[in-house]
Amino acid sequence: MLVLSPAAKTLVAHSPESASSDQLARAFLQHLAQDERKRLKASHRSSSYGFEVEPILDDEDAVERIVAQEEANRPESAHVPVPADLAAVAVMLARAIEAEPGLVRRLRREAPVVALATHVTDLVEPVRIVAEKCLFGPDTKVVDLAIGRARELSSRNAALFVCDGVGREARPERGNEVIGTALHVRIPIVGIAPDPKRQLPRDLMRSAEHQIALASLDQTGLALVVEAVVGGLPTRRIDTNLLRMIDIADLPVAFRRTGTPDACIEALERIVSAKAEYLGFGPALEELDGYGEAKSWGLAAAADLQAYRIGRLSWAEFDHRGLLLSGPPGVGKTSFARALAKSARVPLVATSVAEWNAADYLSGTLQAIRKVFAQAKAQAPCILFIDELDGISDRGQIRGEYVQYWTQIVNLFLELLAGVDERPGVVVVAATNYPEKIDPAVKRAGRLDREIAIVKPDTAALAQIFRHHLGREILPDAPMLPLALAARGMTGADVEAFVRRAKGTARRNGRAVTVEEVLAEIRQGRHPLPPTIRHRVAIHEAGHAVVSHALGFGTLVDLSLHDNGGQACLDFAADGAATLYELEAAIASLLAGRIAEEVELGAGSIGAGFGAGSDLALATAIARDIELTYGLGHLGNVVVEAASTDMVLIGGLLPAIAERLRRASDRARNILTEQRASLQAIARALEETGYLSHEDIDRMLSSTVTQVSAKAVAGVEEVR
Repeated sequence: MLVLSPAAKTLVAHSPESASSDQLARAFLQHLAQDERKRLKASHRSSSYGFEVEPILDDEDAVERIVAQEEANRPESAHVPVPADLAAVAVMLARAIEAEPGLVRRLRREAPVVALATHVTDLVEPVRIVAEKCLFGPDTKVVDLAIGRARELSSRNAALFVCDGVGREARPERGNEVIGTALHVRIPIVGIAPDPKRQLPRDLMRSAEHQIALASLDQTGLALVVEAVVGGLPTRRIDTNLLRMIDIADLPVAFRRTGTPDACIEALERIVSAKAEYLGFGPALEELDGYGEAKSWGLAAAADLQAYRIGRLSWAEFDHRGLLLSGPPGVGKTSFARALAKSARVPLVATSVAEWNAADYLSGTLQAIRKVFAQAKAQAPCILFIDELDGISDRGQIRGEYVQYWTQIVNLFLELLAGVDERPGVVVVAATNYPEKIDPAVKRAGRLDREIAIVKPDTAALAQIFRHHLGREILPDAPMLPLALAARGMTGADVEAFVRRAKGTARRNGRAVTVEEVLAEIRQGRHPLPPTIRHRVAIHEAGHAVVSHALGFGTLVDLSLHDNGGQACLDFAADGAATLYELEAAIASLLAGRIAEEVELGAGSIGAGFGAGSDLALATAIARDIELTYGLGHLGNVVVEAASTDMVLIGGLLPAIAERLRRASDRARNILTEQRASLQAIARALEETGYLSHEDIDRMLSSTVTQVSAKAVAGVEEVR
């Protein structure tokens, strides 16, 4: 059968002087330490009834008396640890306020209106706590307008409006009345939300004199957090790549059982490294096979990301910002994203549309989308991988009661995709099994404007994939070609499953993996071709090779035999520049398999006409299009829609098609008769090995081919 395919860590001593400029951050941390000291004293000395009590010891509990005595003899530590997450937020908030000249004084003396973006929902509550304790004067009573009654406000108050972005209330139409009252009283107002423009009251945003966002933690900021928790500055820095991946939730976990500043850094590195897929096990993109054009794109993107990281390439010059990967399940779209991140040495932020839609409310879905883009922005440069992209629907195909729901989701996603200049260093890679279901606006320039389809791997790629999954220690000298031929038409995921099951069988039997065990997993009871059929199929595929080479038609990629038959893979671009000669050459090449059987075996098999994708079906379609569509047949320069026409109803059409096929068959027969030695040599080699590459075929043809007569090659006449 002829197939036509379209063409190490860095340790640097920390300098305490580098953090001395963080005056406001240190003041915030001091506030939190004082508050924590009061809380601990109150917790230690007060009972649930509000009065001081002495601990009551059970005379029979000897162990408790020992513990109590040890506690009484232990010297009281002068340092009060601040909760790590609050310490980090205090540093980030102080820096954001310090960046606005005069804002810290205005919050204590005047009535400014401030909108603060946290980017992610998880930071809203710790920001509220720090803001309430640190932003305003000591005698100021802080009221949260989102839950409080604005009518009770006075000049002694300061107001917060806190919105986590989850729930139906998180929209600009809510809360404007309380904002109006607070503005009238002239008190400081600070709105806190992940995305203030979409989640805080409209009037707060209209009156906001300062719109600020939390700064990211850098090395000196992290050192301040460590100092607040354990009472000293670290002498080493965390790896720069890991620093960008720290979430606030990582800090309490890392610092829980650490007693020294450097131990905090070491623990944090261990925890964050566990999340860093790009630093973990698994192949880099350079090691993977079967990705074709996608691999070329990925290697170029990885090189550009490395240049961007070290400042050799600006984001404006970066031309690999977005990619839409399509292809059937199992071809390795997710593996591609992991391998790309590993090659580029950047974090991988992975998500899926299914994760976004796990929220109970529309606002939760929208917040999940914002959160993952904010996370990617915080970790940039990075790869943002979005799986199952077709799950957000095409606005043009949405019908019924969910139109408004899905339209908001698609619109937000498009807005975030389009904001490429607002997220420098974030390369978006999305994957789908159904590219036709993607909203066309997603593929517009500046968004996911490059689409690459990953096809199932060919024989050579399958052999490399088998070697990768088996490893270099298992069957090191065994050829992978028989495995690849047996798995022809399958995916990399299938190969991984075959190898895993074969390893399991060998392990349970207490012996090493054999080629036969892997073949058994691939075939699943299916038998290889019988010798007589294998011989015929080899001749058939060799016929395609000889005729296509003689006519200069396309580029023969390879020939192969597999359990279900054979395949000659020919790369041919059927575009508007194709001529009648090329079309006739295509028909002759398609029919050459059956003709080769006739020449060598005396009769052709029905395999050439077996199914809609068979050689004969493809050849007939080309002959029909010559007559009806291309204006090169007996009807002249006309186009007749074949879908609406029965070929037998157009006078002379069916005989004309049959005549073209007959002439193409005669043409192929003449070539194969004259080149019978080449036909036999290629068929024999293919039957023995089961696979011939382009180089193998070229070498054999160059050594056996004779001069083909002009009569055999010509054969193109107008059929009237």
